[in-house]
Parts: sequence; C-alpha cells; structure tokens
Amino acid sequence: MKVTKLVSTCDIKDCPTIYATDRGTLLVQGETPTDHGLQIPAHETLVEIPMKLIQKAVRDNLI
Repeated sequence: MKVTKLVSTCDIKDCPTIYATDRGTLLVQGETPTDHGLQIPAHETLVEIPMKLIQKAVRDNLI
C-alpha cells in the first residue's frame, strides 16, 4: 500500500494526521480513546482526532 500524508496538526510524527492510500481510502492517526462506552468489533478500532484537522483538510481541498 502506498501512503501519502495529507494533513497534520504539527510537523512531528506523533500528532493527529490524515493519510491517503493508493486504494482510495484514508488512514487516520490519532489517540485511542478508552472511555467511549461503545462495543467495537475486535477487527475494528476507534481513533480520536481534533475537529480542526478535518476542517483544515477540507479547507485545503485535500479531502
């Protein structure tokens, strides 16, 4: 899979980030919340990212 960084909240590697893949999908890097109370299947996960990351990606026409 080819991964391209689209947008991040900072320039280092441990910040919330959105990546595009050559599969036509997005990868999202963010915190793993533990206090959500949801039942998530074992093959899935949740990540939490700041709303400003999505707003920046939309404003910059990246997604």
